[in-house]
Amino acid sequence: MNNKAGSFFWNLRQFSTLVSTSRTMRLCCLGLCKPKIVHSNWNILNNFHNRMQSTDIIRYLFQDAFIFKSDVGFQTKGISTLTALRIERLLYAKRLFFDSKQSLVPVDKSDDELKKVNLNHEVSNEDVLTKETKPNRISSRKLSEECNSLSDVLDAFSKAPTFPSSNYFTAMWTIAKRLSDDQKRFEKRLMFSHPAFNQLCEHMMREAKIMQYKYLLFSLHAIVKLGIPQNTILVQTLLRVTQERINECDEICLSVLSTVLEAMEPCKNVHVLRTGFRILVDQQVWKIEDVFTLQVVMKYIGKDAPIALKRKLEMKALRELDRFSVLNSQHMFEVLAAMNHRSLILLDECSKVVLDNIHGCPLRIMINILQSCKDLQYHNLDLFKGLADYVAATFDIWKFRKVLFILILFENLGFRPVGLMDLFMKRIVEDPESLNMKNILSILHTYSSLNHVYKCQNKEQFVEVMASALTGYLHTISSENLLDAVYSFCLMNYFPLAPFNQLLQKDIISELLTSDDMKNAYKLHTLDTCLKLDDTVFLKDIALSLPQLPRELPSSHTNAKVAEVLSRLLGGEGHFSKDVHLPHNYHIDFEIRMDTNRNQVLPLSDVDTTSATDIQRVAVLCVSRSAYCLGSSHPRGFLAMKMRHLNAMGFHVILVNNWEMDKLEMEDAVTFLKTKIYSVEALPVAAVNVQSTQ
Repeated sequence: MNNKAGSFFWNLRQFSTLVSTSRTMRLCCLGLCKPKIVHSNWNILNNFHNRMQSTDIIRYLFQDAFIFKSDVGFQTKGISTLTALRIERLLYAKRLFFDSKQSLVPVDKSDDELKKVNLNHEVSNEDVLTKETKPNRISSRKLSEECNSLSDVLDAFSKAPTFPSSNYFTAMWTIAKRLSDDQKRFEKRLMFSHPAFNQLCEHMMREAKIMQYKYLLFSLHAIVKLGIPQNTILVQTLLRVTQERINECDEICLSVLSTVLEAMEPCKNVHVLRTGFRILVDQQVWKIEDVFTLQVVMKYIGKDAPIALKRKLEMKALRELDRFSVLNSQHMFEVLAAMNHRSLILLDECSKVVLDNIHGCPLRIMINILQSCKDLQYHNLDLFKGLADYVAATFDIWKFRKVLFILILFENLGFRPVGLMDLFMKRIVEDPESLNMKNILSILHTYSSLNHVYKCQNKEQFVEVMASALTGYLHTISSENLLDAVYSFCLMNYFPLAPFNQLLQKDIISELLTSDDMKNAYKLHTLDTCLKLDDTVFLKDIALSLPQLPRELPSSHTNAKVAEVLSRLLGGEGHFSKDVHLPHNYHIDFEIRMDTNRNQVLPLSDVDTTSATDIQRVAVLCVSRSAYCLGSSHPRGFLAMKMRHLNAMGFHVILVNNWEMDKLEMEDAVTFLKTKIYSVEALPVAAVNVQSTQ
C-alpha cells in the first residue's frame, strides 16, 4: 500500500515540477541583455476543470500523456479514486504514466465496470475537443514545399504554431538553399524583421530540453546556416542544451552533430561540445554501422583531433573496406584530407576502386580526389595516369575550362600528362577565341612549370597564339599579372616583344618593386638574367636596376655525402670547389675543372696557368625529387631554365638526384659519379665497373 501511494505522489511531484505554478522566465532570444521575469497566473492542476480556456496551453506542453483529474470520480471505502484523462503526448524524455494495474485500493467488479464507463466517456469527450482545436502538425519538408520564402514559413508559424519548432527553422534553411545570394540576403533581412521571428526563437528555446535530440541538432544547424549570430542567447542556449544531452546521441545524431560543429565558429561552448563529441566518438566508434555516417564523422572530427582517435577511425574504416561502395571509395580521399590523416593503406585500396570504375566519374569527384592527394602529399602515379588517360580518351565531351582545371591540379601535383597536354595545345591552336585573361595566365603557368613545350611539335604555334592572345589584353592587365605571364614566357625561352616592352617600363618596374612581395623581385631578376643570357636580340640593351636577392642555401646532408664521394673519386678536395656562387644569382653545389674532352680532372692550383679555352667547367647540381615532373626524369621549368643558362655560361651540367644518392653505398656512389663526370671515351662502361675507387 505504501509503495503504491509513494508511486502516485512521485508522479504528482514530477508533474508539478514540469508545470511551474510560480513564474516563468522570458528571454529576449536574440539579445544580449538581462532576461525579463514575467509572472504567470495560471495553474494547470487547480484550473484544469476549465478545459476550454487552458486547452491551448495544455496541448502545447503535453501529448499522449496521462494527467490526473479530481473533480470527477467515485468513492470506494471512503477513499477518492482518480480517473485518468488522456490528452496529447508529454513532450519530455521522461514521460509520466499511470499504471492501471496498480490501484490505490482494490475495487469490486461493479465498481470496476463503472470506472471503465466513466473513463471511456471522458476520453471520448476530450478526443472531440482535441479534434476541434488541435492544429495539424506539419513537417519541415511540407513547409519547404508549400512556402516560397522565409517569411512564408514565419507566417505559417504565426497562424498555427506546432511542435517541434525545429521544423520551421529547417524549412527556412531548405528554402534558403534554393535562393541566389542576392535573394538570400534580402530574405534574411525580412526574416529578422518579421514579427513572428522572436516568438519562434522563444519557442525554440523553451522546447530545446524536451524535443528529440536529432531535431535539436537539425534546428541548431539550420539556425547557424541562416546567419543568426553565434553570440546570441538563442544559439548559446541551444549549444548548452546540446552539451547537456549529448549522451542521447545515436548514430544519426553523430552525423548531424559533426556537420553542426563544422559550421560553427570557435567559442567556449563550441570547444566544450567538440571535446564531448570526440569523447563520444571514441566510445562509440566500433558501434557505427553505416559507412556514410563513419565518413561524415571522420571528415568533421577536426585536423587537431588526437592522433589516437584518428588511428581508431582509420582502423574502423579498414574493417569496413569490404562494404565500401564506389562512392564511398571516391569520397574517402576528401575525408582523409579533411582530418589531415595520411593512411596509405586506405588511399591505395580506394585508388584501385576509383581506377576500376573510372568511366563516368564526374568532374567534381576527380577534382576532390586530386586536391586531396595534394593536401595529403599522396603521389600515386597509376591513379594520376588513369585519370589523365580517361580525360584524354573522352576529350571531346569536356568543356575547355574543365580540362584546364584538371591540368592545373595536375601541375600542383607535379604530374605531366603528356597526351592530355598535347590535345589541349592542339585545341588552343585551333580555337584561340576561347582564351580569356584568366585562362591565358593559368595556361602559361601550367605549361611553363611542367616544361611541356620543350621539344614539342606545336611549340612555335602554341607560344605565338598565347603571345597574341596576351597582347590583346595589355591595355587592361595588371602589373603583377603581366609579370607572371612574362615570367612564364621566360621559362619557355620565348620572348614576345609587346608584353616585354610594356613590362620593362620604369613606372611598372617601380610599382612591382615597391610591393612587399619578394616574388616580384625574384621574377624580375629572372627576367634580367634571360635578357642577358638567352637569345633576345631586340632586348639585349635593356638594363634593370634591381635589389640584391638573398643567396640560395645548399642541402648540407646530401652535399656532405657527395663531397666525400668526389674527394675519394678525384683524389682530394683540391680538385673541386664547393658551394660556388655565380653571376645572375645562380648557385651550384660543386664545380670541377677538366680538359675539353672531359678525360682528366685539373687541380685547382693548375687552373690559373691553363688557358681558358682548354678548360671545361663542370657544374654538379644536387637536385631534389620536386625538381622533376612526377615519375619521370623530365626537368620542370626552373631547372630546365637554370641548365640552359649554365650552358650559356660555359658549364657542362651534371644532375645528382638526392634521393638516389642517399640510397647508394659509398662504393656504388663513387662508381655512379664516375660515369657522370668522365666522358664515355675516357672511361668505358666495362672499366667503370671494375676500376678501384680507393
